[in-house]
Amino acid sequence: MSAGAATTMVTVDDVRRAYARIRESLFLSPCSHSETFSQLSGNKVFLKMENLQMTGAYKERGALNKILLLSEEERSRGLIAASAGNHAQAVSYHASKRGVPAQIVMPLATPLNKVMATRRFGGEVVLFGANYDEACDEAKRRSAEQGLTFIHAFDDDAVIAGQGSLGLELLGQLPDVDVVITAIGGGGLISGMACALKEINPRIKVIGVQTSRLPSMKAAVEAGHLITLPVASTLADGIAVRTAGTRTLPMVQKYVDEIVTVEEEEIASAILLLLEREKTVAEGAGAAAVAAILHHKVHCSGQRIAAIISGGNIDVGILSRIIERGLAKDGRLIRLRIHLPDYPGALHKLTGLLADHRANIVETSYDRKFGVDLGYSAIDLTMETRGNEHVEHLLAALAAAGYQFERIG
Repeated sequence: MSAGAATTMVTVDDVRRAYARIRESLFLSPCSHSETFSQLSGNKVFLKMENLQMTGAYKERGALNKILLLSEEERSRGLIAASAGNHAQAVSYHASKRGVPAQIVMPLATPLNKVMATRRFGGEVVLFGANYDEACDEAKRRSAEQGLTFIHAFDDDAVIAGQGSLGLELLGQLPDVDVVITAIGGGGLISGMACALKEINPRIKVIGVQTSRLPSMKAAVEAGHLITLPVASTLADGIAVRTAGTRTLPMVQKYVDEIVTVEEEEIASAILLLLEREKTVAEGAGAAAVAAILHHKVHCSGQRIAAIISGGNIDVGILSRIIERGLAKDGRLIRLRIHLPDYPGALHKLTGLLADHRANIVETSYDRKFGVDLGYSAIDLTMETRGNEHVEHLLAALAAAGYQFERIG
């Protein structure tokens, strides 16, 4: 494979050789049927669980293939990579296992769990820049300055071929798949995977999913050339790439059937549903494919669909907020500010009404000074409820009892 040749592309034979090279060092992630998502979408949905890899994402495939193809001289100089998290952990882990020093440049806003995991796997972490693109520029600068061997997160033929091994593995598990859906950041995964799938079975439809806040590959395909999008924050930090790859764009143009986008709330909803129904943790990028299925961005019916759960490295603080927002959206958690007459027994009377309607109070705060009339107090109550219908009955009971209140959030 020639990473610098603009006239050649990664081939299915490159992917096959990469898979033979790396397969013994990887976990064979399951591809399990999801009854829940099948019923919700009207298709037969299978989940390819790459979040169960040692470093929590598919990125190991490309990073390992690239490392194994390096010369002794390239390894001896040490490695450097830029990543928002998953490529960082993959390079750190597989370089350390082979005694190769690795320096990883990560954006300043990288979730702490990804920074700590990268260090734990043995890499030296350098925090720099507001986003992946700035971190990548710094990594390239350090590579030139210190003579380190740079490993790109997606725009490299060896990395693309390694990621493409996922397509071969999937075909071994689900040979009659009709549609394969995966997230797109810079395009390394979908390029290699689509090449393998389409060259072996052109009938398979390959669909990419991007966050609507940074659809860099979709914009590039539509324009016919690379587009650099403005900086934007997204829950799917693993695919927050402002400019698609020069090596990946032609492959996406050749092999990928469609690119769709999903909203932040749709990603959050998919994360919550994967956790609650499938008992699996996915990060924002890892849940993008499921978000596209659940919110009908993919127009299929009665098809065998494989959704790639590409990563599971989500910050627990973010996960906690997603769970709370999801519970609130489903009517299972509600926060109210109630204006309460300031006399003995008023709070007892209110809590009695709430208990009668089976609402469980989990948090309270009390204010007699700000934003309330004299003779009243404001009490904020967070309560567990049993769904939106239960919430409506509860609000109607409060109104009938003469309470003034507003819903918070």
